[in-house]
Amino acid sequence: MNDPVLTARELVRDRFPSARAAFLAGSVLTDRRTPTSDLDLVVLLDGPPAPYRENLLYGGWPVELFVQTEAAWHGFVDQETAKRRSPLLAMCADGMLLVDADGLGAALQAEARKRWAAGPLPLSDHERDYQRYILTDLLDDLRGCPDPAERVYVVSHILQRASELALLIGGHWLGGGKWLSRRLAKAEPALHRALSEAAPQAIAGDTQVFTAAVTEVLDLAGGPLWDGYAIR
Repeated sequence: MNDPVLTARELVRDRFPSARAAFLAGSVLTDRRTPTSDLDLVVLLDGPPAPYRENLLYGGWPVELFVQTEAAWHGFVDQETAKRRSPLLAMCADGMLLVDADGLGAALQAEARKRWAAGPLPLSDHERDYQRYILTDLLDDLRGCPDPAERVYVVSHILQRASELALLIGGHWLGGGKWLSRRLAKAEPALHRALSEAAPQAIAGDTQVFTAAVTEVLDLAGGPLWDGYAIR
C-alpha cells in the first residue's frame, strides 16, 4: 500500500481543496498498524456538505471520513463526552494535523488535548451503585450458569462491564471494542492482564480466577451490591 500520510494528504487535496483543517488518526500512525487498518480522517469545512460521515476506498486504503464544521465538531464532542467516550476528541488530540488553513486545526487540537487530559465526568453515587449492582448480579449469573453457550455471553458482558467500571473509577475515558482493551491496558495494566487472561478460562468453565479479578474491580468501586439495592 501507499504511504498512509501521503495518501491522506492527497485525498484531502482531491476531495476537500477548501478544507480549513484535517487530521489523520488511528492505528496507521502507530506500531499497532495491521493489514486491515484504515485511514481515520477528520476534515473541517466552512459549511455544507458538512457535517457527514462516509466510508470509501482511496489509493488502496479503506478510509473513514468524519467531515465537520467548527460548530458541528463542538456539538459532537459535547454529545460524546457526556457519554464519557469521545472518538472524535481522541482523534483530534492524538492525530496528525495534515491541513491548517487558518489556525482552526491547531486551536481544535489544543482544545481536544486539554479536554482529553482532564478526563471524563466522574461517576455520581447513583451511577456507581448501579454499576456495582449490575456487575454483582452478572457474577451471580456466572456462578449458576451450567450452559456453555450462555457462559460465553455472560463472561463477555462481565468483561466489558468490569473494564468500563475500572476505567471510570480511575477517571479514564471509555472506549469500544479494541479501544476498551487499549484504554484499560494503558490505565491499569495488571488488571487488564488479569481480566483478559482469565476470561477464556471462565468461558471454558473455570471461573474462579476471573471472578476474583472482577471482584477486585467491585472492591475499588465500594464492593458488591445486591441485597437492599433500590432505585427511587
